Amino acid sequence: MNFDLIVIGSGPGGYVAAIRAAQLGMKTAVIERSELGGVCLNWGCIPTKALLKSAQVYEYLLHAQDYGIKATGVEADFGAMVKRSRGVADAMSKGVQFLMKKNKVEVIAGNGKVKPGKKVEVTAADGSVTTYEAKHIVLATGARSRELPNLKQDGKKVIGYREAMVLADQPKSLVVVGSGAIGVEFAYFYNSIGTKVTIVEYLPNIVPLEDEDVSKQLARSFKKSGIEIMTDSSVESVDTSGAGCKVKVKTKTGETTIDCDVVLSAVGISANIEQLGLEDVGIATDKGRILVNEWYQTNMPGIYAIGDVINTPALAHVASHEAITCIEKIAGMHVEAMNYKNIPGCTYCHPEIASVGYTEKAAKEAGYEIKVGKFPFSASGKAKAGGNFEGFVKVIFDAKYGEWLGAHMIGANVTELIAEVVTARKLETTGHEIIKAVHPHPTMSEAIMEAVAEAYGECIHL
Repeated sequence: MNFDLIVIGSGPGGYVAAIRAAQLGMKTAVIERSELGGVCLNWGCIPTKALLKSAQVYEYLLHAQDYGIKATGVEADFGAMVKRSRGVADAMSKGVQFLMKKNKVEVIAGNGKVKPGKKVEVTAADGSVTTYEAKHIVLATGARSRELPNLKQDGKKVIGYREAMVLADQPKSLVVVGSGAIGVEFAYFYNSIGTKVTIVEYLPNIVPLEDEDVSKQLARSFKKSGIEIMTDSSVESVDTSGAGCKVKVKTKTGETTIDCDVVLSAVGISANIEQLGLEDVGIATDKGRILVNEWYQTNMPGIYAIGDVINTPALAHVASHEAITCIEKIAGMHVEAMNYKNIPGCTYCHPEIASVGYTEKAAKEAGYEIKVGKFPFSASGKAKAGGNFEGFVKVIFDAKYGEWLGAHMIGANVTELIAEVVTARKLETTGHEIIKAVHPHPTMSEAIMEAVAEAYGECIHL
């Protein structure tokens, strides 16, 4: 029962770590207590995108006449949407099973717990316990929906993202607490199929981590679609004793009560570090996260941690890249530490949001003298032809040296555009190089070139 590497958790951090280790010749095992692929494939990134696609198709059909097409009798079938979403998730999970077999990674079902001496104790569903040994152990157990003391989730009336994907019936009204990516994605989905949605956000803007221009644009788009937005507000309590929920909300002007069927708590995540044996082994933590160095080593030799259990952006693509960096370092390869200032963030509501680097406010606070360029999709031929021309691309450059400090986009398919900026920033590309790089016409990607040109006073189409 000896391995070169044991990974606890099989999400986008864990399964990627296992596969890369196997590719590099390590005898590898993955311990998983639930489904292969973790939350991302089964209850997060993938199934939510399937639901959002169903909502988008439904909206297209409702507005078919805008495209010269007559469509009658169009209805949203909530149950069928959920079923399709689960089917997509199941197919992706089976894909990970295939990859495990292909790469000869042993999959061990059960709860893993680290023990002294680089051992892992696994408790199976039947209660049996088996101990394994490994030269290296990677902790990649992910996270779960965070619970607030005054917003306890019962899984029925007060729910987290997991329940939001598989509700038996579509709620007539929904209060979403928190307006990060999870909150606004579910707000968009449910609103688009006819649920009355109210967003309650504690901070002054929705999607508060985004550039302020993006936040304001999304608020305009959401309000136009019928979503009610309450910023500078907090949920004080939820009364679930009746048929629905009575949500007491504290605002700047006083308290108000909202009646709804369901409350979705989307106030962040909590790392899954309990019952992992961290205390037994002496692994250091801080504020609910495992402490690691730039190569993801904990304070205990041979034990590493990646993904949502450490204090880095809780994003699937971050976990995957941390996994590869960690494993390649273990293998003795020459690797580069991750640059967390060049991590793209994507939100898949409609309009979509994509961003990387400094916001305008953060760049100014950091002391940069900046050049800002902004190109609206209303001036894009491709966006106009596609019928989705809300939003813009905004770019920020250091005026002194030309460093590309950040980019912030809101509009249709912008999550597919942000990689150009990430790559350009990685290669230390200048704004003038982007302007001179020929972008195909008509495409949405032209908006990046045009925004950069606008920053340097060279924009043609504005």
